[in-house]
Amino acid sequence: MSSPPPFDYPAPLIWLHSDDPFRPADLLEHIRHTTPTVNQEPLPDVPELNLDNLAILNDVPGTHGGQDVALTSNDDVSTLPTWLLGETPDASGRTVNATPCVVILIEKGPGIVDAFYFYFYSYDRGANITQVLEPLKWLIEDDGNGMHFGDHVGDWEHNMVRFRDGEPAGIYYSQHRDGAAYEWDDDGLLLRDGRPVVYSAYGSHANYASLGDHIHDEVLIDYCDAGPLWDPVLSAYFYHLDPSSFTLTRLTTSESSPSNNNNSSPADDDLTSFFYYNGLWGDAKYPDSHPLQETVPYFGLKRFVSGPKGPAVKQLLRKGLAPDHRRKKSWVEWAVGVLMSWYPCCLRGWRVWVSLGVLLAVLVLVVVGIVRGVRRFRGPRKGGEYKLVAGDIPLEEMESVSERSHGEVQR
Repeated sequence: MSSPPPFDYPAPLIWLHSDDPFRPADLLEHIRHTTPTVNQEPLPDVPELNLDNLAILNDVPGTHGGQDVALTSNDDVSTLPTWLLGETPDASGRTVNATPCVVILIEKGPGIVDAFYFYFYSYDRGANITQVLEPLKWLIEDDGNGMHFGDHVGDWEHNMVRFRDGEPAGIYYSQHRDGAAYEWDDDGLLLRDGRPVVYSAYGSHANYASLGDHIHDEVLIDYCDAGPLWDPVLSAYFYHLDPSSFTLTRLTTSESSPSNNNNSSPADDDLTSFFYYNGLWGDAKYPDSHPLQETVPYFGLKRFVSGPKGPAVKQLLRKGLAPDHRRKKSWVEWAVGVLMSWYPCCLRGWRVWVSLGVLLAVLVLVVVGIVRGVRRFRGPRKGGEYKLVAGDIPLEEMESVSERSHGEVQR
């Protein structure tokens, strides 16, 4: 890249949920409150970690290039230590004492630049029973404490804005396992002063283009409202990624000046090692024997799951706005999807009885049809009327022939 692109690109503005206790979190602060582990056991002889050396964990023998490593919380996460809560932006939208945003610019071809805006939170709170749609919510036992399932330490979300010849062409919103893409002129895309508006869902931090309730994974609900406004690029690290070599280079701007917050590193630091770290940015899923782990009956969902991996695995070199390789659904997810597609029209309330009646009638007609078909195939039953067909000789003719033959024998 001969010269970095201007940073007056229309970066997203994020409305955080007003009741979400988990705000954007500083990357370095998160690392300082965790310990690298494998199978819940701390790695020995690890130096103090930071954004500039985190990838050394990839070199630990027996970790599959760092993929088995997890940045495990030093605290009992159920007590919600302060560092998990992140920082609420000030009136200007800036997180003064935290740098939770990573901006990565990638030149894809002549006139095309993809700008990835990654947002980091130290904790993701999963759904509870109030966020499960009927009828599946009836199968989930409410323990009275509002147990959430799918919680994890560490949370990376992102938007990607694609620019053509310096003009925005479209945007992608990450949402749980999938996401949503919009062309820039899409009526569903809301702009504020030319910048795309993002609503961060309560607890999960999934990104949406509109406020209100949003259904995801067929049966769960995300809640979005216009709480504190966060302008991520006011406290961010800026980078350029070479698509051919996958080499990350830091870009310094006035926005990323160390004076912006207390945790930023000097501008001449490389601060790229964290990008290449292959492990988890939070605890690995707790085993069933762990005192904090719980299981949702029937579905096997866990209260605590593994934290995510970092930006490098988010399909940065995608062809379209959305990732090229979508996750394949399990058979359970497929079955739930079929159930939920039928439930509103055919299975809710009194509709279930009508549907059962129709189903019973169809089954009766099918059975009757099968029985009649079998009878036709097997031919007439014994004792039934017999009809002459070509080649048959009537009985009376057979008798005449017999008499004539008898007379000739007597002569």
